Amino acid sequence: MARKPDVSGLNALILDSITEGVFTVDGDFRVTSFNAEAERIIGIGRVDAIGRPCHEVFRASICGSACALRQTIKDGRPRRNVRIDVLDARMEPVPLSVSTAVLKDRRGKMLGGVEIFRDLSEMEALRRELTRSAGFADMVGVSRPMQDIFAQLPDVAASDAPVLLQGPSGSGKELVARAIHNLSDRRDAALVLVNCGALPDTLLESELFGHVRGAFTDARSSRSGRFRAADGGTLLLDEIGEISPAFQVKLLRVLEDGEVTPLGSSRSVRVNVRVIAATHRDLERLVREGRFREDLYYRLRVIPLSLPPLRERREDIPLLVDHLLIRLRGRTGKPIQAVTPEAMAILTAHDYPGNVRELANILERAFVLCHELAIGAEHLPPDLLHGAGAAARLKPSERRIAEARPRTASGARRSPEARRLAQALEAHGWNRTRTARALGIARNTLWRRMKEYGLL
Repeated sequence: MARKPDVSGLNALILDSITEGVFTVDGDFRVTSFNAEAERIIGIGRVDAIGRPCHEVFRASICGSACALRQTIKDGRPRRNVRIDVLDARMEPVPLSVSTAVLKDRRGKMLGGVEIFRDLSEMEALRRELTRSAGFADMVGVSRPMQDIFAQLPDVAASDAPVLLQGPSGSGKELVARAIHNLSDRRDAALVLVNCGALPDTLLESELFGHVRGAFTDARSSRSGRFRAADGGTLLLDEIGEISPAFQVKLLRVLEDGEVTPLGSSRSVRVNVRVIAATHRDLERLVREGRFREDLYYRLRVIPLSLPPLRERREDIPLLVDHLLIRLRGRTGKPIQAVTPEAMAILTAHDYPGNVRELANILERAFVLCHELAIGAEHLPPDLLHGAGAAARLKPSERRIAEARPRTASGARRSPEARRLAQALEAHGWNRTRTARALGIARNTLWRRMKEYGLL
């Protein structure tokens, strides 16, 4: 009589010939088989693995919370290419891509589950290398405008010349300023940030130059001011285009003399400060209109750098999404690894009136709502989903611009910035507080822009 083949031995031989890790579990999630590639990747022999709970063998980032194998056994649906991290026998993290399925006998009775996984270590190393080549400091981008900025930053940082950063709100001007400061010889001193658009002249003068006791009502003690706080370091004057003509004169004097005079004092104090100014405004146009001093403009614009809006560098969006996901995972501890292709298509198609800051807010909201391993379209804000298909008809926000007061309507219709602002207002139900928060600007700055474009 012919001998029956050793099916179990044959199955083990087949499993060991597979170039991916494979293991199976029973209904209690105890390991029942463990192939040779699984041994290599995890660093644990099958003799030590079989019979143990799988979470003791793998120690994965999703164990106990969003286990792909547990979810598959629970609902019967297989998972494909889920990105996770596990700890190997040396307690070193190993990135894996896992796929899961239910194991059943011939009669359909569930026996347990099977998981197949690939080692992504080499791919992740290559990805990190590509990210390093596509990034600078905390900024990322493969687009030509961003690569040009990255190339200039070391030379800009080596100088003490004033820098003017121009670009729409939320485009990353503060990140550029931080990179310049951190690369410069002033890195050990302070980087001081002041939002010039958030304060009226009197308070801004005190904030920047300081005051002595009794200089004005409620000045119960003296204050040194931000220029002196930044002595030896860098001062970022954000929203510089919002300051009044009267204050522009005072600021110009300080930049030319290198001295500040506190409010209520007759004595000047010398300061050594590198000034970086930032604005979303077209300062050259404001100069032509007589709303910004030409001499101050050229004093600030020794080194001009322009940041493009996110809609003009859409090729950077997937890279920014990955970068922001890493940051959010570290901050929240949630094991969300990616966004689905459908969600990425929606994110890439959006125009982002709030630019990179708006993208960061969208992903932070998605992290709150998502309990899966990947962010889907259902986790994105409704206005993104509604705007996913471009409509030929006039949008409500565009009608609002067209119906603006005659004094400003023609200018608003011509202005892309006015249209983007109205779209942002429309997306938030014309609620100024929510719109300002989404755009990352002060509420009074939003009010000034609405007034300028006839949107009040």
